[in-house]
Amino acid sequence: MNITSQLELTHSKTHLLANLSNEKRQKLILDIASGLELFSEKILIANKLDQENLPDTDPKKDRLKLNEARIADLVSSLKQVANLQDPVGQILTDKVLENGLHIKKVAVPLGVVGIIYESRPNVTMDVSVLCLRSGNAVVLKGGKEAENSNKALVEVIHKALLDNNLPTDLVLLLPSERPVVEELLKANRFVDVLIPRGSDALIQYVRQNSLVPTIETGAGVVHTYVHKTADLQKAVEIVLNAKTSRPSVCNALDCLLVDVSICNKFLPVLGERLKAFSVKIHADQKAHFALFNSKYPFLYETSEEDFGKEWLDFDLTIKVVDGLESALAHISKFSSRHSEAILAEDEAVYNCFLSEVDAAAVYCNASTRFTDGGEFGLGAEIGISTQKLHARGPFALEKLVTEKWVIRGDGQVRV
Repeated sequence: MNITSQLELTHSKTHLLANLSNEKRQKLILDIASGLELFSEKILIANKLDQENLPDTDPKKDRLKLNEARIADLVSSLKQVANLQDPVGQILTDKVLENGLHIKKVAVPLGVVGIIYESRPNVTMDVSVLCLRSGNAVVLKGGKEAENSNKALVEVIHKALLDNNLPTDLVLLLPSERPVVEELLKANRFVDVLIPRGSDALIQYVRQNSLVPTIETGAGVVHTYVHKTADLQKAVEIVLNAKTSRPSVCNALDCLLVDVSICNKFLPVLGERLKAFSVKIHADQKAHFALFNSKYPFLYETSEEDFGKEWLDFDLTIKVVDGLESALAHISKFSSRHSEAILAEDEAVYNCFLSEVDAAAVYCNASTRFTDGGEFGLGAEIGISTQKLHARGPFALEKLVTEKWVIRGDGQVRV
């Protein structure tokens, strides 16, 4: 399947967005938000068709699902993005050299942003709006499981583009067939940056095979460490939220570390709360003993493969550790460098944790579920970047630009 001509056409139209005023880009986003509200029933019908193709036991089903509340959240997010400070045209450097050259470094759009993602139709809207707001065209390669939803959402975006006298080529939805990915990975003449968002297998495949510069939005293998000085009542609520509020997302808790001195006191209390959600606990020997004695019903012995695993479901690995150093060593070995948390009241302990843990987001006495562009006041996000170049953490509007040096002279030549 040849998509080169489509990509070339999208690339050729990028100047139309790059030269659009901030006010006009704001209006475009607000028009998309209005369209999302106006055509929400049609979008939900399309989404229901997609949901019917997935069994209820598939953890991707929650990611796929749209409802009135999630549509309302999307509309609110879009309006927030529209009102964020424009990242385009920001003057990053402005100076005059001794030879009279006037040098400026200016923030400019990346150009064409490609994204390969799986079963989350909200990504279609989040990515498109962030790219358009920052003056970028976008190429979307969604998964087959969300095909109907993605088409309905892109129709809304295309209508807003036409209403604002802009070509629909600026937002290109590619066919969901897998061979399209191979062409997209080699389209370095027409796509400026490629962002994979989904499973670790997808991310690693794109990273290893792409000729287009890639920004990873990594899988979330998330830990929370309960130190012996933690407020245990507070800790129960934080762990419960991090694991059960929405287990299918990347900032949900996967592995709980508990100090040995408090495990027999803390784990039975936590187990009583997790039991209501039928959380399957994969426990090491000491944790298993504490939970078995309290008759926890969904209990399994852990295996080495359970550590470093992103569950994306109502599963939780628990390991008992002997103090801070042991917790830090475990996280260093198994972390995906997404989000990590400590629950402790000892200031020296939590400051050490916050300083030493290498992750995009580190928490003290709070749920890791906050690692999100909207929660961080960024409106929305492309994904959570776990690498260190260009963007780290919620990859949002402010990072969808690059730099251009603009030099003005009056006949200067280099000696």
